[in-house]
Amino acid sequence: MLESLSSLQMSLAALGGLTVVAVVIYNHWTSRKNEPRQADPVLEAKTSDMEPILNTELDISPSPEAEPEPLLGDGFANLPLLERKTQLDALLDVIALIEVDQAVSGDAALAALPTTRRVGTKLFMVEGLSQETGLWDGLTPSRRYTAFQAGVQLANRVGALNNIEFSEFVVKTQAFADAVGGTPSFSDMLEEVARARELDQFASAHDAQLSFTLCARSAAWSPGYIQQHASRLGFVPGVIPGRMVLPSAVQGMPPVLALTFDTHAALAEDPALSAIRSFALSLDVPQTAREDEPFARLREAASLLAQAMDGVVTDGEGQMLSDEALDQIGHDLQQLYAALDARELSAGSPQARRLFS
Repeated sequence: MLESLSSLQMSLAALGGLTVVAVVIYNHWTSRKNEPRQADPVLEAKTSDMEPILNTELDISPSPEAEPEPLLGDGFANLPLLERKTQLDALLDVIALIEVDQAVSGDAALAALPTTRRVGTKLFMVEGLSQETGLWDGLTPSRRYTAFQAGVQLANRVGALNNIEFSEFVVKTQAFADAVGGTPSFSDMLEEVARARELDQFASAHDAQLSFTLCARSAAWSPGYIQQHASRLGFVPGVIPGRMVLPSAVQGMPPVLALTFDTHAALAEDPALSAIRSFALSLDVPQTAREDEPFARLREAASLLAQAMDGVVTDGEGQMLSDEALDQIGHDLQQLYAALDARELSAGSPQARRLFS
């Protein structure tokens, strides 16, 4: 009896030991399975000198209104530079002419500018009529000007110019005019504020910022894993942690696409341990020219990343986006582009980039 009990105890002990080993192995396997995927150092070395595989052929006309994404590194020194031209536009701005009795130097005009170039939430600008060229131009020290014009933007994504902002514009313009010995002429406030509201209503109805979400099917991703795959498509790091951009072919222009993931994961002490299950690819429609086909490039980037990273493309609600749904988005965008063209606010134009900012 004792012998049988001893054998039973030994069998139970052995079975218990095997169970513990099995649990340890299972937990190790589960832990390894759930670890975020890491960037492949071998692949990174091989692809560091490769050309991006995403279609990045661009032909963007230079614009003075670009608000470029700051980039890390100096790999874009050879890109063509943005050309600076006059900025004020009667379509977008309230403009006050400032007449002067004699030419004013650029140094004096620059010294007379207000310390802030904003009126409320709107951009405030002053241009001069160059004595040398007879053209309106941004103020520079080396020129002399025979007249000036001050302007404030009618609307932007924050909203329309209001009565208080118009009054502030008058005060700033008058102060500049007094400093250069000029006399300003102002338009009617009520008419300009009404024009601002109408433009704001149009902009609100025709604004579009598209965003796709890529979700991991199984294992999560580390920041390095996301960055490695995005880099192969031409994305580069921005200065904001967790953000990458597909830059324009013209230095100083806004990025074509943006990729964003959890900032906290990017700033973690050991980012390799951060588990990211989704990230966003986005397109600011009015900021990029229609002829550059930014939506097609957004769609292509999402598809390529999903295939390479074992992910799925979804909308903001987590619903998978079918080809039919994407085709419909593309169709709707063509109608939006046509409406912007008809208003002389074509996507990617200086006017559109200012209005939709």
